Amino acid sequence: MKYNHLQQQDPAVWAIIEKEEQRQNDELELIASENYVSPAVLEAMATVLTNKYSEGYAGHRYYGGNAVIDEIELLAIDRVKQLFQAEHVNVQPLSGSPANAAVYMAFLNPGDKVLGLKLDHGGHLSHGHKVNFSGRLYNFVQYGVNDKTGVIDMDEVREIALREKPKMIVAGFSAYSREIDWQKFKDIADEVGAYTFADIAHIAGLIAGKQIKNPVPIFDVVSTTTHKTLRGPRGAIIMCKEKYAKQINSAVFPGMQGGPHDHITAAKAVAFGEALRPEFIEYSKQIILNAQAMAQEFIDRGYRIISGGTDNHLMVIDLSAKSSVGKEAERTLEKIGISVSRSTIPNDPNPPMNPSGIRIGTPAVTTRGMKEEEMKLIVSYIDEALENKENDLKLNNLKEKVKLLCAEFPIPTK
Repeated sequence: MKYNHLQQQDPAVWAIIEKEEQRQNDELELIASENYVSPAVLEAMATVLTNKYSEGYAGHRYYGGNAVIDEIELLAIDRVKQLFQAEHVNVQPLSGSPANAAVYMAFLNPGDKVLGLKLDHGGHLSHGHKVNFSGRLYNFVQYGVNDKTGVIDMDEVREIALREKPKMIVAGFSAYSREIDWQKFKDIADEVGAYTFADIAHIAGLIAGKQIKNPVPIFDVVSTTTHKTLRGPRGAIIMCKEKYAKQINSAVFPGMQGGPHDHITAAKAVAFGEALRPEFIEYSKQIILNAQAMAQEFIDRGYRIISGGTDNHLMVIDLSAKSSVGKEAERTLEKIGISVSRSTIPNDPNPPMNPSGIRIGTPAVTTRGMKEEEMKLIVSYIDEALENKENDLKLNNLKEKVKLLCAEFPIPTK
C-alpha cells in the first residue's frame, strides 16, 4: 500500500496537515492529555480496516466478512489483558466519555446515586458535573480534596459514602497529581455495598509502565482512553471482572454505539504492543521524573502547585500569586510556542472559562527525549513569559528559544 495520493488529490487538506505537523515540530506540547503516537500507530490508522463495518463482537457479528477483523480485535484484547491483568476487555469504545457512559449504563439506572470527585478539585466532566450527561442522568454526590493539603481525604470519602449510600463510587481524575489509594476506595465501597469504577484515562500508561498501582485487579470496572500517557490513538477501552462482561459488552453495543472503528482498533493493538516492551517502563519512569523536576522548579520560583507536588505526569499550578489567570496564561504561552490548558483550582473563585490555574503535563516532551534539565529550562521560559506578557520583543525571543529546543529534540519518526 502506498499513501501518496492526498497531496495530489486534495492539496488544500494536505497543506493544512503539513502546517499542523510543522507546528507540532516547532512547539512544546505540555497539555497533560496529549502525546505523540509512533509512526506505526499512525500507519495503522490509515489502513483499509476503515472500510469494514463490524457491529457486534468477535465470532458474533451482525455483518459478514469479519473473520480478519476478529483477529485484530482479539489481538488488541489479549495485549490489554497482559498489560493490566484484566479479566475481561472491551476495546470498542470510541472515546473516554462514551466509555464512561457505557459503564454507567451497564451498572446503573437513571437517577441512581453515584459518588465522584468534584470537577474543580480535579475530577472530570463525566464524573457528575451538572452540565454533563452524567450529572443530568444520575444523582451524583461529590467528594473533594483537603483545603490545606490538596490531597483526597479518604476519611471524608468514607463519611460521605456512609451518609449517602451511593450505588457506585468513581475514583479517577483529569487534574489531580497524587497517586490514588485504590484499596481504600474498594474498602469503602464494600462497606456501603457500592460498585467500584476507576477512570484511569490520564495514568493508564504509567500503570502499564509499572510506575503507579493498578486498580484493575481490585475494582469492578475500569475505563481508560488509549492516548495520553498510553501513547496510542484517540479512543478508549473498558476492563472489568468477568462476571460483568456481558453487561459491559451490551452497554457498549448496542447500548451506546454502532460499529467499532476497526482501523483505530488496529492502532490500539499497535500501541498496546509498544507498551508491553521494556523500554516503555523506562519511558513511564522518565515522565514522572520530568514532572517532579518541573513541579519543584515552579515551586522554587514562587508558584503554588496544588497538593504541593506530583506523583504522576501532571500538575495544576495556581497563578493567583503571580497576578494572572488561566486563560491569559494559556494565550501568553501560546505566543511563545508552548501549549498548556487552563484549569480550575479547588474552590476556584473564578469561572471555568477563565480559571485561576493552568494544568501542565510531561508525556509529550518526554516522548521527544527531554529529561530533567530540559524541564527546568522550560519552566524558566514559562516564568519569563508570564512575567513579560505585554512585552512582544521578549515573547518573540522566547519563541525562538523554544523552537531551538524543539529542534534539538525532534518528534520521533522511527
